[in-house]
Amino acid sequence: MKAAGGTTGGARSPWVFVLVAAAILMVTMGTRQSMGLFLSPLNTHTGLGVATISFAMAIAQLVWGAVQPVFGAVADRWGPGRVIVLGAVLLAAGSALTTQVTGEWGLIFAIGLLSAAGAGAGSFSILIGATAKHIPAERRSFAGGVINAGGSAGQFVFAPLNQAVMSAFGWMQAMWMMAAVALTTIPMAWWLRDRPVAATAAPAADTGMTLRRQLKLAVRDRSYWCLHAGFFTCGFHIAFLVTHLPGEVNLCGLGASVASTSLAIIGLANVAGSLAAGALGNRVRMKMILFWMYASRAAAILVYLAAPKEPVTFYLFAAVLGATWLATVPPTAGITAKLFGTRYLATLFGLTLLSHQVGGFFGAWLGGVAVVATGDYSWIWWADAALALAAALVNLPIREERPAARLAAA
Repeated sequence: MKAAGGTTGGARSPWVFVLVAAAILMVTMGTRQSMGLFLSPLNTHTGLGVATISFAMAIAQLVWGAVQPVFGAVADRWGPGRVIVLGAVLLAAGSALTTQVTGEWGLIFAIGLLSAAGAGAGSFSILIGATAKHIPAERRSFAGGVINAGGSAGQFVFAPLNQAVMSAFGWMQAMWMMAAVALTTIPMAWWLRDRPVAATAAPAADTGMTLRRQLKLAVRDRSYWCLHAGFFTCGFHIAFLVTHLPGEVNLCGLGASVASTSLAIIGLANVAGSLAAGALGNRVRMKMILFWMYASRAAAILVYLAAPKEPVTFYLFAAVLGATWLATVPPTAGITAKLFGTRYLATLFGLTLLSHQVGGFFGAWLGGVAVVATGDYSWIWWADAALALAAALVNLPIREERPAARLAAA
């Protein structure tokens, strides 16, 4: 039986799917976005050096993106429930194994492969794709914002929590805690176990469309590639900051609590930013939302570089960046759904996340290379500002009708 809005299972509200997806993302993103706090303890424990550990974390950025279209295709075919359960097991195993390894390849396997693949299996493309089919078209943008806010809340909760556990008991105990928390997503996966069904408000392209045909259409679409280009720079920016903000704080002679508090502020600010982006997506063109988000990042970085490096500077910088941090996800997913419908949204949006994480690989890795080669992150900051401006401009040519016109046509 199918309820209004495409739900299955009788009386279940479509917003139950949204809230469960947000809770799962809170765990998986909270784990990922706290990894920078472990860089220094891992360096002390293993003696591998900042550049080597940064490379392992860069591999994690790349793997997290690479598994998104793969797991997205599996979820599109057999439903997201099994994918989320597999991800929980992989994430828990990777977190636990990280406490035991001391060599470079072991660290790459634990952090770069197991943990990253596990987090990817319970991330944006799978969760947004799973819920979009149950949400009316006019509410999908806001639903995406709610799910995205869950991931930001994870950063707000787990960054200071990990820092507190590390200070009181040690980094290994914090990592074991995250392994246990990862397993809590297994019972939540039950709510998202349904096999995909065609969305009631999907475009005609959904009807009888095979995945292969849909991919061929997507790769010929200039707007889709503009989304990829913008998301690449977004990934560079976020991965650099998540991995190296604690190092930047340390270079400025400030305590570790400034870094964890800054990461928490980013997460809290992005809850509001994600909800705002989701709501605005129903009123203005999403490509313009992306333009102003990326442009504001470039401006914020330039102001930060000129400002005195005091705790309040980091907190204000975090609040400004947090407003757009991962708030780019709802409009990017929303434009993808507008262009191609929701039938293969997990796969198509997963591919844009792959581009995001290719950028993330370079952001995490080159940050480590820069600090080893020059002693600070100066040239990475300038590159980040330039890329943010480029990301703003590349979104302008995207083909997207105005919301008023779309509603009139509907």
